[in-house]
Amino acid sequence: MKILRFLKFLGLAVLALVAVAGLLLGVGWLYFHPSATWTRGFVYGQRHSEALTLDVLKPAAPNGLGVLLMVSGSWKSGTNSFQPWMVAPLLRRGYTVLPVYHVSQPRATVMETFEDVSRATRFIRAHAADYGIDPDRLGVTGGSAGGHLSLMLATRGGPGPAEAREAVDRASSAVQAVAIFYPVTDLLNLGNSTENLHDGGPPKSFVRAFAQEPRNLPVWRTTGRELSPIYHVTSNLPPTLIYHGDADTLVPLDQSERFQVRAQAVGRTVEVVKHPGGQHGWLTMPLDIMKFADWFDAHLRPAAR
Repeated sequence: MKILRFLKFLGLAVLALVAVAGLLLGVGWLYFHPSATWTRGFVYGQRHSEALTLDVLKPAAPNGLGVLLMVSGSWKSGTNSFQPWMVAPLLRRGYTVLPVYHVSQPRATVMETFEDVSRATRFIRAHAADYGIDPDRLGVTGGSAGGHLSLMLATRGGPGPAEAREAVDRASSAVQAVAIFYPVTDLLNLGNSTENLHDGGPPKSFVRAFAQEPRNLPVWRTTGRELSPIYHVTSNLPPTLIYHGDADTLVPLDQSERFQVRAQAVGRTVEVVKHPGGQHGWLTMPLDIMKFADWFDAHLRPAAR
């Protein structure tokens, strides 16, 4: 009898655990699938006869603020690379999210890609009223190459040429807050990266992406500097949050730490959060987006200005 009672208790306990696990999974699924309107395929320009597009995800209860998402990994991009669950915490907080796509390298060089995402930012600012967002309070996010492009906007973004014919090209490409994952900040000093051949040249797997085939080190010293955010930090740098794994061998933590030191030297705010044991990505990254939402709340909402 005691054995039967124990087995009955054990069975009930297992059922209870299954029910709780199911509930947690259900709640998790609901959290990462917030109600939002996803409008795809706004054309913001053209590169090598290919249309450059961006999407607009408007949450059910928008807060009037926008966050650009640089959809880029290894400076490659595609409209199938993004799913709304990736930015669920931002949508739940009311942010309109704008995924920006570009032509993948090596069809487009990284310099061309920076020009294109700069135009995307100008395009979004010029059409802010259409998207229901404040053109003076734009955030940007991304990871790896997307983090690099975010920092390029943060350090080199600004008003377009006053003589430009189109209003879009006269708009600013600046952003007002940054929250990103493991960016490359200094292409001339890759440190212990597995991409570093220790000869002063470009990352070994991205020679064509930087138009360095055949390799030309004198030219690279100029190109690499132009495309390294660390050399363009000024007192206008917007508040920046960086999450970086301390076991990342592709883009070592040193890249973010040195960028932080450079920003501090000019009195700007860069917070680096180290993920213990984190490599070039980790499973709990979607939860870190909640902290990104906190960052944007602190630095984009009108009350914080």
